Amino acid sequence: MRLAAGLTQEELAHRAGFDRNYVGNLERGKNSPTVDTLERLARELDIQPGAFFAYSR
Repeated sequence: MRLAAGLTQEELAHRAGFDRNYVGNLERGKNSPTVDTLERLARELDIQPGAFFAYSR
């Protein structure tokens, strides 16, 4: 979703107020996001938070 939005990890992290390493760890499944984290990321990706659960690679 981040790539489809044309954002780097650094850009998304900055916009959502996170560290780039944290976003990378989320993408690799090394961290589990809170609801607040999902909402912040969804807002920056211009998607509904529930879209994270429907997305498949």
